[in-house]
Amino acid sequence: MLYIVPTPVGNLGDMTQRAIDTLREVDLILAEDTRTSGRLLKHFGIETRAQSFHSHNEHKSIESLIERMKEGTKMALISDAGTPAISDPGYLIASACHDHDIPVSCLPGATAMIPALVASGIPCNRFYFEGFLPHKKGRQTRLKFLATLPETFALYESPYRLVKCLGQLQEHCGPERLACVCREISKVYEEVKRGTLQELEEYYTEKGVKGEIVIVVAGL
Repeated sequence: MLYIVPTPVGNLGDMTQRAIDTLREVDLILAEDTRTSGRLLKHFGIETRAQSFHSHNEHKSIESLIERMKEGTKMALISDAGTPAISDPGYLIASACHDHDIPVSCLPGATAMIPALVASGIPCNRFYFEGFLPHKKGRQTRLKFLATLPETFALYESPYRLVKCLGQLQEHCGPERLACVCREISKVYEEVKRGTLQELEEYYTEKGVKGEIVIVVAGL
């Protein structure tokens, strides 16, 4: 059995009791970073053994993990923050489990994208999720595509590239396109800043920026 368990994107109070119980009951926890997850597990008194499972080793480790699950081992997959497989490792092992008739269960829980969409006040009855843009090759192609969407779209961005990204979005969407930058969701210094792409670029150029970021942009 594989359980996919969301973890808080910020406030540890967002961890559900079911998630805590599941992590206590499984035989092994697959963690994106055992050091980061170790702090979470210690906070909730979870003593289940954790093993590293990240984008650099998932291809190599999946076969052995599948064999162990076929023998009866119950595993839980967690990422550093949020729901695994949403711009994080997880898709490949879930797919492999289905190929081998191993049950997969995903608990509902935290993801940065949905709170950002809702808090933005930009229509989100239909939306497109981009995840992280490519750093170099293909980046302009993706931006050009996003600019043509009639629906709201959301993407993740690093604080080090936020201002540059807002400038690139202006080039394709126009400076007056409505957008919202959501930063440090669920944390002490959470910020939801809405305005035009030009206004947001000017604001963050002057202020500077830290933390995890979601950019929400209105459609055409």
